[in-house]
Amino acid sequence: MRIALYHPWTYLRGGIERTLLELVKRSRHDWTLFTSRYDPEGTFPGFKDLRIERLGEVPVKRNTLSVARACLQVALSGRDWSRYDALMVSNDGISNLLALRSSGAPLLSLCHTPLKVAHDEKTRARWLAVRKPGFATRAAVSLFAALDRPLWRRYQHIFCVSGEVERRLLRSGLARQDQTEVVHPGVDAERLAPSGRREPFFLVPGRIMWTKNIELAIEAFLDLKLRAPATRDYRLVIAGMVDEKSRPYLKMLRELSLGRGDIEFVVRPSDEELFDLYDRCFAVLFTPPNEDWGIVPLEAMAAGKPVVSVASGGPQESIADGETGFLVPSLANKFTDAMERLTREPELYQRMSAAGPDRARLFSWGAFVGRIDSYIDGLAEPEKGGVPALVRG
Repeated sequence: MRIALYHPWTYLRGGIERTLLELVKRSRHDWTLFTSRYDPEGTFPGFKDLRIERLGEVPVKRNTLSVARACLQVALSGRDWSRYDALMVSNDGISNLLALRSSGAPLLSLCHTPLKVAHDEKTRARWLAVRKPGFATRAAVSLFAALDRPLWRRYQHIFCVSGEVERRLLRSGLARQDQTEVVHPGVDAERLAPSGRREPFFLVPGRIMWTKNIELAIEAFLDLKLRAPATRDYRLVIAGMVDEKSRPYLKMLRELSLGRGDIEFVVRPSDEELFDLYDRCFAVLFTPPNEDWGIVPLEAMAAGKPVVSVASGGPQESIADGETGFLVPSLANKFTDAMERLTREPELYQRMSAAGPDRARLFSWGAFVGRIDSYIDGLAEPEKGGVPALVRG
């Protein structure tokens, strides 16, 4: 079947881009990716092998005027989708506006999250405290949320990447439970299979942006060095993509680390560089306050590395607390406690390292893509209206 997939910007290497790439390349259906911002050199190389069509050009800046322009561009990008058997919208914020003028094909959603500053209390609290938006920006978010709300009811089915995302939709009254289904994105466990290498550094992988709360990792690491003299040779490596709007945040992180030879930044690492860091690191730190799902913990466990993560959001569904890592409050001293335990309890470390790959294999790309493919298969039989959602436990 022919499926149209829309995501507004495809210009970075992150969890959403990874998920879309794996879905399209592994699916048995025929996909066309529509996007309003495409940078083949900035995102994963595999996108060059896909069929991609551009719908206008949306700005990526995050000031109020630029976001308003982006919203308008997406809202006006509707077309007759009747030559496709379904239209799937990849939702992580403003892309829902495409549903305003979509017609001609069943409408599906792959929901990474509804707009977090409107519908996730923890992200909104951090947004208000860190970004300090003015009245106009707060009013614009409220207006968007009001316009966004009825659009969710247009979807025939909403695939949520985690139980946390599904709860946001239901808690905010954006969707009905009979519309939603959880399908966890996976990990390439074979490519990240552990080699047994282990060097004395903690790794913070993933996008470098304000929502990721990376300063928590820096504060915890500095505390560790003061508290545990035995860790004097340990380093902290922060590795990830940085786009233009996040450069001020990167500058702030560098200032926090000023004069520290034991804190390193690796900006825009390739897949090979990032996977090598996973392979060589001692353990992984994951600091977002309420992550939607989080492919980073899966990659860490697949590489046989324990994860210390904030105990909220998607990581609570993927990490087995006390078995493949630690789920702790979003406090530097709690992160330090967990990091110190890993350095001074080798038997605990070895158990977590050994358990990680089996845990990661529970979340496969095959299962993720297979479930979406099965639902799409059902669209060929209109009287069934698509394959029903899986039975909930």
